[in-house]
Amino acid sequence: MPLDASRVSALCFDVDGTLRDTDDQIVSRLAKLMMPLSFMLPQRDPLLFARRTVMALEDPGTFLHGLPDRLDIDHYLSQFLGIYQRFRREGKEAFLLVRGVQEMLELLHPHYPMAVVSARGQRSTLAFLDHFGLIPYFQAIVTAQTCRHTKPYPDPVLWAAKVMGVNPSTCLMIGDTTVDMRAGVAAGAQTVGVLCGFGEEEELLRTGANMILPTTPDLVAVLKGGKKAP
Repeated sequence: MPLDASRVSALCFDVDGTLRDTDDQIVSRLAKLMMPLSFMLPQRDPLLFARRTVMALEDPGTFLHGLPDRLDIDHYLSQFLGIYQRFRREGKEAFLLVRGVQEMLELLHPHYPMAVVSARGQRSTLAFLDHFGLIPYFQAIVTAQTCRHTKPYPDPVLWAAKVMGVNPSTCLMIGDTTVDMRAGVAAGAQTVGVLCGFGEEEELLRTGANMILPTTPDLVAVLKGGKKAP
């Protein structure tokens, strides 16, 4: 079903690949290195393998697609990942913002309550947002530790909707992976998949995206047709 912008009263943004830029150069280099071993890879696709490998290293919680939730060990895993990420990234984490995101948030903030809905740990999420001065734009910030279950369960989107004081069905979940689409759909929200991260159009549509956009800031033009658009 196509996106109905007139229904949107609040926005929920994923972080990695949606607000935070991913390192496509690393993916490209890894894909080239794996080219001779293509016959051993899933679907014999070194680029797909590279994307998924980088995603696993950058955000293991998202890559596992909710498996810890199903095993009811997500709380313990999130603690472990927090320690792992602090050990791995302390003093050398580089933050990159998707081009145009700051301007997008400035335009949308007066018209929509907004939330971050991330599967990352709280420390890493807040560090990124604080680095670019983005925290004031968001009425709710959901991380891996906020709810009992993380994405792709609906809990983070439902929690954000409650904090923002809106019905989940009027939220728009914006993200770059199937995990984001599944979480939004499960919460009864509309969803937009963006191609500036790790997701591919076909898989995002298959898991419920109501619309696909090349990059997150393209959302501004889409919401101009909505009742609350700037």
